[in-house]
Amino acid sequence: MISNWLAAALARRNIHYGWVMVAATFFAALVSAGTVGAPGVFIAPLQQEFGWSTAEISSALSIRFMLFGLMAPFAAALLNRYGLRNVTLAAQLIVVSALVLSLGMTKLWQLILLWGVVIGVGTGMTALVLGATIAARWFVARRGLVVGILSASVATGQLLFLPLLASLTDRFGWRIGLSFICVLLAISAVVVFLVLRDRPSDLGLRPYGDNGAQAQPLPAPSTAPVMAAALGTLRDASKSGVFWVLFATFFVCGASTNGLVQVHLIPMCLDYGIPQVEAASLLAAMGIFDFFGTIGSGWLSDRFDNRFLLFWYYGLRGLSLVALPFTDFSFYGLSLFAMFYGLDWIATVPPTVRLTAQRFGPERANLVFGWIFAGHQIGAAAAAFGAGLSRTLLASYLPAFFAAGALCLIASAMVLTLSRQPKPVLAPQPAE
Repeated sequence: MISNWLAAALARRNIHYGWVMVAATFFAALVSAGTVGAPGVFIAPLQQEFGWSTAEISSALSIRFMLFGLMAPFAAALLNRYGLRNVTLAAQLIVVSALVLSLGMTKLWQLILLWGVVIGVGTGMTALVLGATIAARWFVARRGLVVGILSASVATGQLLFLPLLASLTDRFGWRIGLSFICVLLAISAVVVFLVLRDRPSDLGLRPYGDNGAQAQPLPAPSTAPVMAAALGTLRDASKSGVFWVLFATFFVCGASTNGLVQVHLIPMCLDYGIPQVEAASLLAAMGIFDFFGTIGSGWLSDRFDNRFLLFWYYGLRGLSLVALPFTDFSFYGLSLFAMFYGLDWIATVPPTVRLTAQRFGPERANLVFGWIFAGHQIGAAAAAFGAGLSRTLLASYLPAFFAAGALCLIASAMVLTLSRQPKPVLAPQPAE
């Protein structure tokens, strides 16, 4: 296979294959995240063509966000049981099938089924858990940096494609924009098939930074039933207050990013007379700042107390959301918001992943993080629907933005309740 040849060629140049895994996963996550973020561009065209209200469209998107999150712990179990490449390819096939079928949809129930249920399940089969698994399996050193890079791909992909999709949609209609995403997903599937491998041992390698001095051998592939592994971890983790603090703060993270700004910032800008392409460019600028902010967060999380990093991230995000309505939606004000908010968009992920690994152990970290990420997407679903309902009933998105800002300030205080010294919470999961 090409992965064997590539690993040997890189080894001669003293480059670890783990970085190829990072690059391939980055691209796959970038495209998948673009799929998740695309409906923000399509809300107005769908309203014009089918007459659906913002609340009705938001209901489908909220279902997608919730399933995207609720799949995360089961995605971790699937990755452990069936392997990274197999699960990632299956997820991409499910998403592409739903997108192709949705090109011919005419009814609201079809939108809910395809964009809500099917795409929610498909994208949730990898979600952020894939990046966390790559970092845990392929890296001993630089784990925080790897999590930062792969987390940045998720948020950046959700935002980076939006100006192009908005332009395609304005010129040729939303179906052409959707077809463009299908092509990108097909290319991503080819890359995953050619280069993604499950574990370093598949190529006769050790994880990056492992000099052979590990006290414990690398864990073997799991044979535990998917449901038992996921639900058993939830049962054990839910007994800990640490889990509920991380779950609650990540709920706020989702409510203040994916569910609110990603979905509703473009329609809100349209309410203030800002054209769709310019509004999408604003989100793309956030994606660029997020790329550097999240990678920087990964670097910082390897070096500083992750509790205080989260304190600052949530606090500054809350202030930026509260301040947004006072920018008068001018070019200058929105540009400052894009820079300030973009740097903090998903910077919370690396510290949260590291806290999860510290408190719950490396063997079950991806399963526990899967449940914490479910909280993130439940928050996103609540914000997606709540903001759409606010726009429909109150003719304004502003109450939703104020509420999200207040929640961020509460989350900022909550993380400081965690103890300074990490104490293992879970025992290793017994082998099946």
